[in-house]
Amino acid sequence: MSADRPFQARRSPVQRLGRATSIVAFAAATLLAACSTAPKGPDYHVPTDAVVQRPQASAPFLEQQRAASEPNGAPYVAEPLPAHWWRLFHDDQLDALVQKALSHNTDLRQAAAHLEQVQALEAEVSGAEKPSVSVNAAPYFGHPSGTSMIKKDYVPPDTFRYSASVGVSYQLDLFGQIRRAVESSQASTEAAAAALDLVKVNVAASTARAYADACASGQRLETARHSVELQRQALDMTERLQQAGRVGEMDAARARSQLEQLQAALPPLLAQRQSALYRLATLTGDLPEQFPAALAECHEPPKLTGTIPVGDGAALLRRRPDIRQAERELHAATARIGVAIADRYPKISLGLSAGSGPNTFSRFGRSDSLSFSLGPLISWTLPNNGVANARIAQAEASTRQSAARFDGVVLNALRETETALNQYARELDRRAALQRSRDAAAVVADQARRLYRAGKVGYLDALDAERALAASDATLAASEATLVDEQVQLFLALGGGWEQD
Repeated sequence: MSADRPFQARRSPVQRLGRATSIVAFAAATLLAACSTAPKGPDYHVPTDAVVQRPQASAPFLEQQRAASEPNGAPYVAEPLPAHWWRLFHDDQLDALVQKALSHNTDLRQAAAHLEQVQALEAEVSGAEKPSVSVNAAPYFGHPSGTSMIKKDYVPPDTFRYSASVGVSYQLDLFGQIRRAVESSQASTEAAAAALDLVKVNVAASTARAYADACASGQRLETARHSVELQRQALDMTERLQQAGRVGEMDAARARSQLEQLQAALPPLLAQRQSALYRLATLTGDLPEQFPAALAECHEPPKLTGTIPVGDGAALLRRRPDIRQAERELHAATARIGVAIADRYPKISLGLSAGSGPNTFSRFGRSDSLSFSLGPLISWTLPNNGVANARIAQAEASTRQSAARFDGVVLNALRETETALNQYARELDRRAALQRSRDAAAVVADQARRLYRAGKVGYLDALDAERALAASDATLAASEATLVDEQVQLFLALGGGWEQD
């Protein structure tokens, strides 16, 4: 060693590796700062020509404005729809059933599991933003070939040997492919969350409809059985009159035919009620026969008191989960264009690896058995065969398809809501007319009973008035069932029921 040169300690391989790591990190930061560009592809925004951007889509509903000008006023108001609309019926049994369905329904469990799956996929895609580390170790017994040791006619002895390596790599997202992939994955997760909310809306509405159907069928059964009993009394009277020679066989046969027709109406109503009970049980996660026993005797459907709060078009567009789902799917499709465009450009990864061996265990850790490497890895598939352009065209077409679907979902939501508002209003008008008819039939039946007691009319005349009243009750009961169903359909169209309290 020269006397005029200061002593320098030799760096160990570990020290040299640490210094190399620092150099790589500094080089990576410098390269990122100098070369990083904005992600390729279009930045997402709701299209300016989308249906949801039209002012008319956010305006008050047409049917609501039309109903407000009618003499009886509108049966709905522009107040916000409550989170749990079924509580407007003030029915504890209905509330308990809907809550049970939202906790145990199998469709909801599937949608929740799908959301978890999509969230895991998002985590997988986001993992590309972080460095990846690989560790390999291979202990074994044997020997390498003599020629690999540059020794002719030499056979190394058998012994325990090993090889080990550690690698760190990081892909530089210079052209934003990873960022666009993460953006698309996040939008897909939000679409899956909206799909879960959509299932909640349908489950709540289906449960309310099944419950109302079961109880309304019970009410219609009561009125139908009352009509059967009245007709049986009429048949008994006709048969006695026939025996007395006061009426002919034709009158008795007509009475028997009418009785059979009325009895024929009972089985469909029984089947409808049983079907609703089975449907209600499975909606709440139970076996079909495990429906609440008390519902088999229910004969009064839930009634909504007061006007229905429906909000306006703007609130509908914000609330309906299917609109949110379609919009998020459009965002995901738009981001995938950038992913496809980035395939035109090279992918650069910074890598650092260190290893030892293959060698015997006795040389483990010695400097002459260690190795390391660092540097960029560049891979580039030259877009000379049209594959990259084809993928870009596919992504752009998929985005146009998603945009069209988004517009279609918005239009369908507005159509469903306007239709539900109109049908509900018209059924209210029909029910009011049927109620007036029933009230008139009740007056006639009451007068006929009084006249019969006074001996001024015959029994058949009084019985016909009672049958007319029973028929009016049956028609009114059917309208009551339809009215409740129209109410639930309106709530379904409004898209509520998924929100938290």
